[in-house]
Amino acid sequence: MMTKVKGMCAVHKAALALVLIGALNWGLIGLFKLNLVMYLFVGWRPGERVVYVLVGLAAVTLMSMGRCCMKGCACGDDGCGHCDASQKKPEAASGAKM
Repeated sequence: MMTKVKGMCAVHKAALALVLIGALNWGLIGLFKLNLVMYLFVGWRPGERVVYVLVGLAAVTLMSMGRCCMKGCACGDDGCGHCDASQKKPEAASGAKM
């Protein structure tokens, strides 16, 4: 299942990217015993910790997806969780004349 990126605020897009990076890292650890974060931050333990904390915060941010920071969204996308019904763009007229 793909997460819909259209209509997401920048915070949630960044959080999604961080969670994907974290998931890929865990997949590499499980399959090949290769910790990519540790490999990239050789000898700099604080850098590793920062990445792990950011991935954890990103996961918490994605869990709060229904309460996005993008309050004034009016993209008109039916799948958008940010718009309420009053902000949806009006649909094109059916072409019928009165």
